[in-house]
Amino acid sequence: MIFPVGDDNVEGGHPPVLSYGFLLLNVGVFLFQNSLPKGTQAAFVETWGAIPYEIAQGVDLQTLVTSIFLHGSWLHLLTNMLYLWIFADNIEAVVGSGRFLIFYLFGGMVAGLAQVVFNPLSGMPCVGASGAIAAVMGAYVVMFPGSRIKMLFILLLIIFYIPSWIFLGVWFLQQTLAGLEVLGMSSKDAGGIAWWAHIGGFLFGLAMGIYFRSRYHTTRIRMH
Repeated sequence: MIFPVGDDNVEGGHPPVLSYGFLLLNVGVFLFQNSLPKGTQAAFVETWGAIPYEIAQGVDLQTLVTSIFLHGSWLHLLTNMLYLWIFADNIEAVVGSGRFLIFYLFGGMVAGLAQVVFNPLSGMPCVGASGAIAAVMGAYVVMFPGSRIKMLFILLLIIFYIPSWIFLGVWFLQQTLAGLEVLGMSSKDAGGIAWWAHIGGFLFGLAMGIYFRSRYHTTRIRMH
């Protein structure tokens, strides 16, 4: 198995307070969620998760935000938090915490709306930070195209680096192919993964990354 474990980091800039704050908040919410009685956990997810059918009817729109901080399993949480930890701090270091807060939340909402557009009849709650993190990844590939992603080949315990644009380009291609494959399927038949939230979030991040790069001159920022 091969997975990312780090990246080149920005020297200086704004401290990534929110990046790590979101990480802790997600873990805290998941621990609280799992501390609830079994019967209550499902109700908690249905209350605060984003249900595409309801959102398409204009109901419970606040869940486009609250769902970002819920997760379905430890693996779901840990995978998302790994990607948040790797990619978010550089974005926040450049744009600042206030702008990063708005960007992250809007990225999550746009991702949720993308899932609603492509699966409007689903009654299954969508949860997870992956849409917002996909937005972060989309911005990252535009703002830091020369950055490298540190990869771990776990079977041989080998560390190697690949350009960020290759890693993120392959990731986005995988999401797009999967999203096209499940078009018209129910959320259950699609494996319960909100592929179009990932795609929508990433495209939103690309657009914002172009804006951030032009405004904050990220090509001049030193990486290490």
